[in-house]
Amino acid sequence: MHSVATSTIAWVGFCVFIFVMLAIDLGVFNRKPHEISYKNAAVWSGVWVTLALIFAGLLFGPLGWELFGVARHQKALEFLTGYLIELSLSVDNLFVFLLIFSYFKVPSKYQHRVLYWGVLGALVMRIAMIVVGTELIDRFHWIIYIFGAFLVYTGVRMFWGSETDIEPEQNPVVRFVTRYVPITRHYERRKFFTIVDGKRVGTLLLLVLIVVEVTDLVFAVDSIPAIFGVTTDRFIVYTSNVFAILGLRTFYFLLAGVVEKFHYLKIGLGIVLSFIGVKMLLPLLVKILAAGMHWSGYDALAARVRRFDDIPTGIALGIVGLVLLASVAASLIWPQKTRPQLEYEDENAPDNGGSRD
Repeated sequence: MHSVATSTIAWVGFCVFIFVMLAIDLGVFNRKPHEISYKNAAVWSGVWVTLALIFAGLLFGPLGWELFGVARHQKALEFLTGYLIELSLSVDNLFVFLLIFSYFKVPSKYQHRVLYWGVLGALVMRIAMIVVGTELIDRFHWIIYIFGAFLVYTGVRMFWGSETDIEPEQNPVVRFVTRYVPITRHYERRKFFTIVDGKRVGTLLLLVLIVVEVTDLVFAVDSIPAIFGVTTDRFIVYTSNVFAILGLRTFYFLLAGVVEKFHYLKIGLGIVLSFIGVKMLLPLLVKILAAGMHWSGYDALAARVRRFDDIPTGIALGIVGLVLLASVAASLIWPQKTRPQLEYEDENAPDNGGSRD
């Protein structure tokens, strides 16, 4: 129990399980390019959510006991809270993916392939960011307060934010890639690379994949600090992120046509991020407030204030779930009367499905 060997087995076992599931997804059920049906997306969305809940149950039970001992219930609640936050942020990001695919006019039967390889890249980027983030917090605990302030800022910006505008040609990474890597202005079936005049060049599908990867990196800047407000345990942070990311692909095909209807979700997410940010800042705020009371001679009151330096994970989970449910319900009860056109005008879109350098 609690040994390095047990922890290593858990990490290896989880990663092997994920790659086996991804291999089954792409190698068996989606071996040939095809448009993902609503039924197929619904089934796989249910599969990934069910697997996440089963994993949470294992954390409450034998797996949690082996890894965390008597703290297993706390860790399981942290996983559920982190998973709910990450999944909600992922659903909000579906609209951005929709705009990207619309901008580049990606054929429906190739979208799954882009998202699949995008997920693999996201898994690598997320674990790198998680390792760096947890290491920084372990060495410099005050960084958690910077993360908290950033989340409050991000939440307020999201609460008052305007519609998302996608301009891939203005992205510095995209401009760098198109400058040094030859990219064709058309799709070559499902290939990321092709041969033109005897030279190996990237296809437009490769450029779309790069845009998706860069977009996910931007998303991670918000989502990783958010889960640090719940836990800094690397295993819990990574597993909750992975389950949310894996479900994102199928949720895209399930909700792509209706994600615009959840117009209050962004407000709900803004409240959630601000709440998590305040939760991270709470110990510092309590110390400052208690110090002020002590300096003013209210020692008894200062002692009581110090007791409220943290919000229990169970209460945080309830608040997050309530806010998100309320934002979805509000979207359905008070739908928007008019919606902007999703697709860009022809003069702003690439010719013949091509990119703009």
